[in-house]
Amino acid sequence: MAVYILSNRKIVRHKGEKTDSFSNDEYSIPNFRIAKCDFDTYQEPTAAAKKKKDYTNRNILNYKLFSEPEKQGYQDVLDVLQSEKGIRKSALTANNLGGTQRMFYELYKNMSSTKERSDVLIFIHGYAYDFDDELKAIIDLKKLFIDNPASPVEHILFVSWPASSSIVPLTYFDDKASSINSGSSLMRLFYFYTQFLKDIFSNRDLAPCNQRIHLMAHSMGNRVLQSMLYSLKKENILRVIDQVLLLNADVTYKVFEDSEDSFIKLPLLANRISIYLNRKDTILGISQFTKNILTPRLGKNGPSDIEKLKDIVSIIDCTLVEDDILNSLKYEIGNHWGYLSSSMVQKDIFQNLHDIDRNLITGRLKNSENIFTIIP
Repeated sequence: MAVYILSNRKIVRHKGEKTDSFSNDEYSIPNFRIAKCDFDTYQEPTAAAKKKKDYTNRNILNYKLFSEPEKQGYQDVLDVLQSEKGIRKSALTANNLGGTQRMFYELYKNMSSTKERSDVLIFIHGYAYDFDDELKAIIDLKKLFIDNPASPVEHILFVSWPASSSIVPLTYFDDKASSINSGSSLMRLFYFYTQFLKDIFSNRDLAPCNQRIHLMAHSMGNRVLQSMLYSLKKENILRVIDQVLLLNADVTYKVFEDSEDSFIKLPLLANRISIYLNRKDTILGISQFTKNILTPRLGKNGPSDIEKLKDIVSIIDCTLVEDDILNSLKYEIGNHWGYLSSSMVQKDIFQNLHDIDRNLITGRLKNSENIFTIIP
């Protein structure tokens, strides 16, 4: 099990600390830095601890930033892997690897060491998260997807981008700009990954691990994904993702049209795409009528036209679901966090991640060839 943070937040040294940390500032840097979360020493905080002013940063969850790589590319990773297999001698060890080299090396080692499901989930969060909020979200995601035996996920890559810490409406536009910048950084990370695959698996001594990688984006995290897709050239896209789950997506309902040149590229990247929407989503309703010039949102209204993609893209209507896990006023009125608040939505997501045929997933009513409703 491993949880990594991929962040383009500013790096700072907090007072009294000896190591670098990610900043809560609403400021993005051009490239992602990578950190690994330490759950070996994690202890669930008490209610009193959570109220303290010092319940921030590593007091929430400890993590360690990877060093920057000594040189670009993945030849060093190949040398280390071959040395470990006794194929060739090398003075390099895993400790010489930094950044994406270290993360890809560790994931490959862990995922190829078992015949059981050892899937990776890439998660992109939404609007109004500071870094402390992200650390709390990482803990929740680990409980939901790694600790839960119903889930095939064993590793999480949490994409941390500097959203505003305030829910004041004007900060929404700051988050839109930040999501665009973060999408460009994510695009570079995607190219690093495809380069890793080419460099490592061009060698016959190293076999693919045959595990699955999934991508999940919630709310405005879909705009980060959209920005990445804008930047990707179709001829450079490899199908390296199994499932893409678009949760309550705060992007225009036209993103799958050719003219948008963004989500239309997802079928080149993934085997299956699922759009989870809620027609009572109050948050997306506010987004539509106050910030997006009356443009319907994908996560509330569904896509405008996916006739050409109906074999790959499914629409899952969550309007009727019950918030039986988290049922505070925020969740009941917002109808925006079904993946956290509803066991019915979670059950549907787990079946999706297990690659069950969409027509055989239980708890659904089939409306048409690719449109389903989750029913109580």
